[in-house]
Amino acid sequence: MADSVESSPFWVRKSLTELTDSEWESLCDGCGKCCLHKLEDDESGELLFTAVACRLLDGDTCRCRDYAHRKARVPDCLTLRASDLEQLKWLPATCAYRLLYEGEGLPPWHHLVSGSRETVHEAHVSVRHRVISEEDVNDEDWDLYIIDNL
Repeated sequence: MADSVESSPFWVRKSLTELTDSEWESLCDGCGKCCLHKLEDDESGELLFTAVACRLLDGDTCRCRDYAHRKARVPDCLTLRASDLEQLKWLPATCAYRLLYEGEGLPPWHHLVSGSRETVHEAHVSVRHRVISEEDVNDEDWDLYIIDNL
């Protein structure tokens, strides 16, 4: 029994708060959804995702163009940490951080399971080729880009 626990992947045998920085970072599936701008419905309080992406998101790779310096370039960019997850209900339902926080496992398309960073795109879970940069849209027009198929 102890051998099976020891041989389990780190995300199975450790809690989110026990992960090393590199383990934490490796959980990101590269979908790009957290880099989309969101709007809040004034009446319902519902959070609505838009197809408008942070200017640093590369729409082809779904990766930040300057991850190491993103906070300096985009001051309101959030840094996800295990201690914040309870407050980050806005994370998409497919997000590994959210799934693990809610006691779920990683999906088969997640690169840590599949062995390939392409499976998130092949499974059509990422925002690859489905976003527009915030630099190309006026702030007041973001509501025209609300999407519901995340």
